[in-house]
Amino acid sequence: MVPRYARPAMTAIWEPEARYRIWFEIEAHATEKLGELGVVPKSAAKALWDWWATDPVIDVPAIDAIEAVTKHDVIAFLTWVAENVGEEARFMHQGMTSSDVLDTTLAVQLARSTDLLLEDLDDLLAAIKRRAEEHKYTPTIGRSHGIHAEPVTFGLKLAQAYAEFDRCKKRLIAAREEIATCAISGAVGTFANIDPSVEAYVAEKMGLTVEPVSTQVIPRDRHAMYFATLAVIAGSIERLAVEVRHLQRTEVLEAEEFFSKGQKGSSAMPHKRNPILTENLTGQARMIRAYALPALENVALWHERDISHSSVERFIGPDATITLDFALARLTGVVDKLLVYPERMQANMDRMGGLIHSQRVLLALTQNGVSREDAYRLVQRNAMKVWESDGKLMLLDLLKADEEVTAALTEEQLEERFDLDYHFKQVDTIFDRVFG
Repeated sequence: MVPRYARPAMTAIWEPEARYRIWFEIEAHATEKLGELGVVPKSAAKALWDWWATDPVIDVPAIDAIEAVTKHDVIAFLTWVAENVGEEARFMHQGMTSSDVLDTTLAVQLARSTDLLLEDLDDLLAAIKRRAEEHKYTPTIGRSHGIHAEPVTFGLKLAQAYAEFDRCKKRLIAAREEIATCAISGAVGTFANIDPSVEAYVAEKMGLTVEPVSTQVIPRDRHAMYFATLAVIAGSIERLAVEVRHLQRTEVLEAEEFFSKGQKGSSAMPHKRNPILTENLTGQARMIRAYALPALENVALWHERDISHSSVERFIGPDATITLDFALARLTGVVDKLLVYPERMQANMDRMGGLIHSQRVLLALTQNGVSREDAYRLVQRNAMKVWESDGKLMLLDLLKADEEVTAALTEEQLEERFDLDYHFKQVDTIFDRVFG
């Protein structure tokens, strides 16, 4: 985790103290259920919860010192708790194994992290929707291969982003459901020394569902899907970030990141206003996507368990969620404050002499008896003259002067094909699909 790209609420979930608190709750809930079953004295759980009610400070350095001797983190924690709780603590961890605690804790942390990520997505969706409605009918050029294609509206660009992030939200909800499972099944997952009802009880208390077959560890296909989902969201972040970066290019300059008072763009060139936020988002997206691969490689563990996944998850668990939380918040800020220049959008559309209307002329010719091949040839030969003049010639003027074209279409019919508003007649339909 890099503090520069971390926010407090998400970081807190992954702090050692938070992890140990989850460990304690799992152990205490399990002991409580074992007491109900008569496996351990009910007084054991009471002693644990009574101590917990004092809101004890989790002494992380003390636990670390014990682990330095035991070389086992869960044993170190249990030893420390026993030193503080006393005799009754010996009934903790009855029939359990370390993975029961570790895997269930990771599930809780990922579930809680996801809840924050879902809030982030809601904030982003709200910002995108507001700006999309603001620019619902702001004309701009649509591009394919980076080249002018046909007119769209800036609102439609944002509506596409909204629909994409709405899909991201649905995927993340599904990923949360899949990752939020509890395993309290003991060595090799057979429940030989602990009743399945204990697992069900802990799952309910921790807001999880039971893992049908844990084999001592929760199967890592769940985690692979989870981190793959985060990677897809990162891809969507980068897609919108790259769009902003392109629109901010000097030659385009149809929109740009907000530039605050006192902000500096370059140490050498005082005139610079660089898209640093969206460039940063591109970099963060690369890192988040990179965490998906080790999660996929964690799926294949030896037999009922090994710990080859453990060190990986100590990296990717906090890093992926903390970075994505930061990235979503940053993108929300970019969208919310994005500077949009409708006049520049119009100027860019106009600079190529009406080429953006070529398809409408092509279709009109075919509808008036010209073969598609001939229609394409007639429009293209005039369009290329405009292209080669860098927009100094006007396509409509050239078409009106082309006898083969005017043999099929009147000047009035040609002028009708250069109506910009024609391209926006279905904007309401698209908005209804996305936001309705």
